[in-house]
Order: sequence, then structure tokens, then C-alpha cells
Amino acid sequence: MEASKEQSRRRTDKVTTLQQAVRDYIHDGATICFGGFIGRDSVAVAHEIIRQGRKNLTFLDDSRTDTGDMLIGAGCVTRWEGAYLGYGAVGLARNFRRSVEAGVPHRVEVEDWSNAAISMRYLAAALNVPFMATRSLLGSDILKYNQKVKVIEDPFEGRPVALVPAARPDVAVIHVHRADPAGNGQIWGFVGNDENKVRAARAVILTCEEIVTNEEIRQQPNATLIPFYCVDAVVHLPFGCHPQSCYGYYAYDVLFCADYHEQAGTRDGFLRWLDTYVYGCRDHFEYCSKVGWDRLYRLQYLERQFNRVRA
Repeated sequence: MEASKEQSRRRTDKVTTLQQAVRDYIHDGATICFGGFIGRDSVAVAHEIIRQGRKNLTFLDDSRTDTGDMLIGAGCVTRWEGAYLGYGAVGLARNFRRSVEAGVPHRVEVEDWSNAAISMRYLAAALNVPFMATRSLLGSDILKYNQKVKVIEDPFEGRPVALVPAARPDVAVIHVHRADPAGNGQIWGFVGNDENKVRAARAVILTCEEIVTNEEIRQQPNATLIPFYCVDAVVHLPFGCHPQSCYGYYAYDVLFCADYHEQAGTRDGFLRWLDTYVYGCRDHFEYCSKVGWDRLYRLQYLERQFNRVRA
């Protein structure tokens, strides 16, 4: 790590605004990834990237929903490396499909991976090794279309093994349940590849539901998945994952997602949705007001009937 970056990451207060964090760390042409998996996506950051008009981004990730589809539809992404982009039971990612099939707003270059292979790529970068060996891709068609995957003979057992290159994004955006101002982030529930993504990325923006003191963090050290020395900026973003869920804090807003999916079925419908919920909101808190605080608190109440984090 460069001396200046190491010194910067020693700061005990990295709290900043969402606008400033995106302005400082996510530049045109950057390679980015998001944390979480089937929830805990930092959707608010995707909104801000769109507001600031970032272009030519490479999206290098495992499986995504809103963040990927919106950024592609808004014309921010030119290349996608990943395993899955869609809305599960709600449906396909309309903007992603429109981009690949019809070149609207432009054709995104696609590189197919599996979730396991992407995970291995982040693990390799986190360990600072150039590649990782896996057998999960053998027998799949990904080998035919992805020239980055190399198959060699295992020097120890003499069997084929696939090698996948380390993934080193410019920026990782990770949403956590709570963090202290220095950037020690705590997560409950499924953690995905987050601990490897923060070690693989050149810069890390940590968004959080709550900012707490370092003393509170130390009371449950086992929940501190993200250490401060990997973090560059901390942003307080309650309900920052909406309409996706944040385990123990609020439930998945499936009806909001279904409405987005229906509107994104046409290009004009998606642009109207952007005008309403992204360009029509000065910041994340105006977005929350437009969605409705009562609605958000009902999602919080619903989640806590089933999953309650005892922080």
C-alpha cells in the first residue's frame, strides 16, 4: 500500500457525505463492485453515481439486482463482468437485457462468470496472489466464451484445474449495519464476498445504517468484518439498501421492486422512473421522503418480526 493511502486510512474520522464520497472515489472509467448478496446492496450509491453522471464504468461483481440494472439503464456502464443480473422472482433485469439485445442506451460488453469463480477471483486479490485454482468451471460452457479462464494440469494430482485471475476493482462499495467513524464495519447475516472485496479494491466506500462509537464496536468484535485499515470513506445512509433488504433492519420491498420492474419494461418508463426517484431527488433523504418514511418504517417493523439484530 502506498504511504499516502496508508496514512489516510489511519484517520479516526472518515465520515463524509454520499455526494463527496462518490465525487472523490468513483471516477469515469473506474471498475466498481458492490457488497451484499441477495440484499444489503448499497442502492443509494448507485443513485448518486447516476446523479453525478459517471460514464464508462466496468461493473465487476457476483450477482446483482437494482445497482447493476439501473447503472446500465442510465448509461453509466460499458462493461459487465459477473454471474447474474436480475430480480429473482420479480423478473429479468430489463435494462441489462435491452442493452445486450438492442444496444439501448448502448451495448454493454459482457463477460460471463459463475458466482463461485467470481468469489475465487476476489479471494485471490485479497490474498495478493495473481490467480486462484478451481474445478467449479470444468464442464461448463463458460470455458468456451471466457478467454480469461485457463485450464492446466494440476501439478500435484495430474487432473485438469481451471485458473481464474485476481479481481482488483478500483472501488468497492460496501453497506454494513453499523460502523464507527474510523471505518470498522459490522455485519449480521449473510456476508457474501465483502471481506475479500474490501481487501481487493484500491478504495473502499463504507455506507452504514448506523454510526456508533468505537467502544460500541469493541463490545462485539466478532461482528467486525470490515477493518478500518481497508476503508477510505464512511457514509451514514439509513435505509440505504431500499428497495433491497438489510438483514435485521428492514425487509425487502417487493412491491416497490415490482413497480420498478414494470416501469423499466420500456425505455420511456425507465426514464420516467429515473426522473422521479433519482434525478428528482436532491439526495438519499429526499428519496426516502418520496418513497415515504411510513412505508420504510413498516418494512423495518416487518423485518424485526422475524430477524432482530442484537447489537
